[in-house]
Amino acid sequence: MTRGTRNNNPGNIDHNPANKWQGQLPHDPKIEKRFCRFESPEYGIRALMKLLINYHKGGHNSVSKIINRWAPNIENNTTAYINGVSKALNVDQHQVLDINKPTLIALAKSIIRHENGQQPYSEATFEKAFEML
Repeated sequence: MTRGTRNNNPGNIDHNPANKWQGQLPHDPKIEKRFCRFESPEYGIRALMKLLINYHKGGHNSVSKIINRWAPNIENNTTAYINGVSKALNVDQHQVLDINKPTLIALAKSIIRHENGQQPYSEATFEKAFEML
């Protein structure tokens, strides 16, 4: 089981004490030093989607800009990440995205696949996470 799956945080969102995510479990460095943990995958996917919406509002509105913000080069092969997400969404990496429901879900699925090596969640899980926004 990947860390993202185990933590119900498939986007591997860093823990930040300033963030009070819905469904977030108390931070316990004995269990997980760096990343958030959530009650269920829906809450972790919801947090991922909320961050993506906020990135978009802040001007990170293309796959290239979003992934450069999400997964910086200092710890990721960002070029491969951008290429994989762009291919999954069937868009040019610099195309400005419309963050509607289908695009947001597709973006979240692609990030989860890259972060965990697989995307194990059902469509119903993404629908529920989206409804919780």
